[in-house]
Amino acid sequence: MKKIASIFMGLFLVMTLSACQEQTTETRSSGSTNTNSSNQSGSAAEGTQELGKTLVVYFSVPETQDPNNMTQEEENSVVVIDGKVLGNTEYVATVIQQETNADLFRIEPKTPYPTDHEDLVDLAKEELDDNARPALAEQVSNIEEYDTIFLGYPNWWGDLPMILYTFLETTDLSGKQVIPFNTHGGSGFSSTIQTIKEQSPDANVEENGLTISRDDVQDSENQIKDWVASFQ
Repeated sequence: MKKIASIFMGLFLVMTLSACQEQTTETRSSGSTNTNSSNQSGSAAEGTQELGKTLVVYFSVPETQDPNNMTQEEENSVVVIDGKVLGNTEYVATVIQQETNADLFRIEPKTPYPTDHEDLVDLAKEELDDNARPALAEQVSNIEEYDTIFLGYPNWWGDLPMILYTFLETTDLSGKQVIPFNTHGGSGFSSTIQTIKEQSPDANVEENGLTISRDDVQDSENQIKDWVASFQ
């Protein structure tokens, strides 16, 4: 059966393209932020007093956009809400965004990833082996405005997806609070929090990240809210 989750009224942020065991940009339109047809406005965006102005950045590749007749692997990579498909990491990101009143930015590659499971797995492994840096479709042009960055991604082959390396190497997170969250097929964070610290040595990277199994994402709303509340 397809996985169906219910979240509170007002959830309207639905994107396309989070898997490879779940395993791309949304920001609020402001004077210095570029948007395209895949990017929609977040809410008021000043965040909480404790977090300051907050941005939720995430990478997610759902393996289908069709909520009907999904394969097991497609089910594993998505949450379906009111008949609409969200990638696992995308779903977590939207809950965080609403809880923090943050802006939302989806990391997307210039060349889209395949949605077929085997092709996606193979490409992710090839990128890892090649230490690739996939080009981004868009950058956060006003990153300097934010105090806190929630950074979300799936665990791919026990590592960050290589496009996360591209983001971290091309985005100055110096002085910012970076709070990781991820979805996974059994490996949790692996060593990805340490990797984020190494890639952004001048950022304050939180150890208290949130990692959720792909099997539990559809029922994780309260867990996500409780975790976000620990920073507020």
